[in-house]
Amino acid sequence: MKKNILRAALTTTMLLSMVLGQNVITNAAAVTPSAIATAKPAATPAPIMRDNLSKYGLKKDLELPITLTAGGLSYTLEKFMIYDFKSKDAQNLVKQFKYDSFGVMVSNPKYLVWTKIIIKNNSKSIVKRALYDQKDKWVLSLKDGGELDPIWPKVNEEKINNKSAFYYYTLKPGEQLSTYQAFLYEKDFDYFAIRMYHAGGFDEKLIVNY
Repeated sequence: MKKNILRAALTTTMLLSMVLGQNVITNAAAVTPSAIATAKPAATPAPIMRDNLSKYGLKKDLELPITLTAGGLSYTLEKFMIYDFKSKDAQNLVKQFKYDSFGVMVSNPKYLVWTKIIIKNNSKSIVKRALYDQKDKWVLSLKDGGELDPIWPKVNEEKINNKSAFYYYTLKPGEQLSTYQAFLYEKDFDYFAIRMYHAGGFDEKLIVNY
């Protein structure tokens, strides 16, 4: 009796093993080479457009973002876009931020330059741009003697540390500000340099060499 029960159990186990084995084979066969071949790879994120210097014949030696440091203040240029001043892109920025007065050096602009920047105070003193302290701490040049002329948005005239358009700022030690700054330009393009002056310190980067 016990032998009969044991034989029945063994027979059942063998049948189950065969059935399971067939299922594995069937499922494996379903994954055909053609199915593997047609599987689409994950989409590659589009590269971030950080500048349009090549449009104006400028070949970069350094890629953005670029960081300069002088006197405990760091300046990072993340984006640099040149627009013809009469273009739709430039005029939209002029209207949005009320850039309705020209800079000190440029009276008949050919271009509006739109930049995205990060400034960080790594010193032990407050760093600021205010009504009675408007000295430029960084200078951007596209030609020898061709400095970009910063312009200031009237829409943010009384706002400190504004993140949409650069005007006045106050940074305590360790603080940073991510914002945008606009410039006017009226000359040709030769190279692209950034020079930084602050608290007796100096730094320079040539993005497009001479």
